[in-house]
Amino acid sequence: MIRCLAIDDEMLALDLLEDNIKKVPFLELVQTCRSAMEAMEVLRSQPVDLLFLDIQMPDISGIQLLRSLHHKPLVIFTTAFSKYATDGFDLDVIDYLLKPYAFERFLKAVNKVREYIDLRDRASVHPSAKEIVASPNYLFVKADYKLYKINLKDILYVEGLKDYVKIYAGEKPVVTQISMKALEEKLPAHDFIRVHRSFIVAFNKIDFIQKHMLTIGKKEIPISEHYRDQLYKIINYEKPLD
Repeated sequence: MIRCLAIDDEMLALDLLEDNIKKVPFLELVQTCRSAMEAMEVLRSQPVDLLFLDIQMPDISGIQLLRSLHHKPLVIFTTAFSKYATDGFDLDVIDYLLKPYAFERFLKAVNKVREYIDLRDRASVHPSAKEIVASPNYLFVKADYKLYKINLKDILYVEGLKDYVKIYAGEKPVVTQISMKALEEKLPAHDFIRVHRSFIVAFNKIDFIQKHMLTIGKKEIPISEHYRDQLYKIINYEKPLD
């Protein structure tokens, strides 16, 4: 069971979270909280695996609460404001639910949490390969006790998820235990660029670029300030987008 704590200053939002959590067999609701201070007391006294965390709350915001924690549970942000999406990626949250969200979208987020926990638990018993076998045209990565061959030309983007990376190429992403830095070193720099601490993208798969976001197919990927200038330099665009 995944032990959950729901934090939101709006009662209706908490009621919806509680109802959704109770519908999912592998989730257990520890408590609901109307403030960050109340949540801190719960976190001091009880084990929690997952936070459903609102961002804009009185006194202490969800972002401030998360930054104050020394031992962070997994986190799904729940908010009505899309402008905080980049903060979510910077804080390594698992997912970002934009209110109002359907139960189907909620279920997708918690399945992502379960996938991560399963991978983490499996790795603690059977550690995955720390290295990726690379050639000029393909990678071999270890996942699910197999070595998967991934053609570089098929990679759309790579998403970092704490101790793992998710390589999007083909119909189903491949998840393997390796750091983003180690993978970045294996990928040819003329074909791939890191645009965020959690994302590496293939140049030729980018559809368009906005100020803080780029799009590949239907996927919007954040561009952090740290990597933005390098991206513009490589595409020979000197003037920052407004």
